[in-house]
Amino acid sequence: MAETVSFLKPRAANPATSPELTDALRATVAVKRTQVAELLHAAAALHGDVTFANSFGAEDMVLTDIILREQLPIEIFSLDTGRLPAETYALMGEVEKQYDTKLKVYFPDRNAVEQYVRTNGINAFYDSVELRKACCHVRKVEPLHRALAGKGAWVTGMRAAQSATRVDLPVRQFDEGNGLEKYNPLSDWSEQEVWAYIRIHGVPYNALHDQFYPSIGCAPCTRAIAVGEDVRAGRWWWEDPALKECGLHVKK
Repeated sequence: MAETVSFLKPRAANPATSPELTDALRATVAVKRTQVAELLHAAAALHGDVTFANSFGAEDMVLTDIILREQLPIEIFSLDTGRLPAETYALMGEVEKQYDTKLKVYFPDRNAVEQYVRTNGINAFYDSVELRKACCHVRKVEPLHRALAGKGAWVTGMRAAQSATRVDLPVRQFDEGNGLEKYNPLSDWSEQEVWAYIRIHGVPYNALHDQFYPSIGCAPCTRAIAVGEDVRAGRWWWEDPALKECGLHVKK
């Protein structure tokens, strides 16, 4: 039998993914976990049809674990852009096995993708911000609109400390672009707290995190970062940091 290659084993000694689990850190994470669970319970009770957008980053894996462990009535969906890293697909399979669940995955419209590539080129997103955002719109924003249609609220794994575009991120806000409430339960979590949760609870995560990829999107638009760089420096690294969003979380 051929040997199965696992993308989930650590490939590099990235200290950020293995924080020292002190008693103080464990206590803080326990308190914050309880707060998140309570918030999600309340959101589900208030809005009824709540959905969680899981992109399989470290933060999203924390929320996935809480939602499934607590058996919350919150749907979990993902967007497959067609250009995700192999490690992300491996994690998707690992999540289904570990949590005995089936993922709800949305794909971009085939005709829209073909038209974009025929008109602009296979890697046109490198050529300008406009073309990059157009690619994100086809592969992410339009499928998200379909995923959120008819929902009462949605949940994200965004943190305020992730980038200049997310400072002062509220735990709850009205998403004008999609016309529904949006919850960011991990808004005040630190990167250290996220990884402490993952280590404490044995949560599966993307192997690229161990290779210094703190933020992971499509493979062509994601790179590893150097120690000390902003956690989202590896996303669309050729653009102005103050403008780096794909369109999923941009206010009108």
